[in-house]
Amino acid sequence: MSKKKTTSVGKKIKKARKEKDLSRDMIANETGCSVDLLKKIESGKQIPPVGTLLQIAKALDLDSSFFLKENDSITESRVEAFTKRTENYAYKTLTPGAEKKHLKAFRVNIEPLSVHTGVGYMHEGEEFVYVITGKVEIKVGDHVNKLKKGDSLHFNSSIKHQLTNIGKSKAKLLVTIYSP
Repeated sequence: MSKKKTTSVGKKIKKARKEKDLSRDMIANETGCSVDLLKKIESGKQIPPVGTLLQIAKALDLDSSFFLKENDSITESRVEAFTKRTENYAYKTLTPGAEKKHLKAFRVNIEPLSVHTGVGYMHEGEEFVYVITGKVEIKVGDHVNKLKKGDSLHFNSSIKHQLTNIGKSKAKLLVTIYSP
């Protein structure tokens, strides 16, 4: 049985950025991400959250599904293993083939008692989060929302937001993002 060669999301981002002759500074100015964060993403040291991935894809004029195609993306098991070594955060697209669509859905897993490092995320559009299992805290601007299994939140994703698993077990979420 041969193993399928996979390409990390970070490597795809770096390759696309270089092919378009764009600097990290240019991408940072288009996304609001720091150059340091972009370096970590491109090197594979950090898996970008969904909102950040959408911002980077938009800055590169690519559909985000380009980074998540099954035939050459990180497999789910590899994402889970890799995630435990980095940001305790993994996602899988639930809308494959949705090139150039405004609405995208993802299944997101966050390890217990985990917070995304760095500044909060923001991206143009709206976001809907439904908690399948676990307990999470979603800070939107200065407002803190605490959600448990069965709860949901719909918010303006252009406001800085941050997601934290505040429970003692893995949180599983359905996250739907609308980008104009």
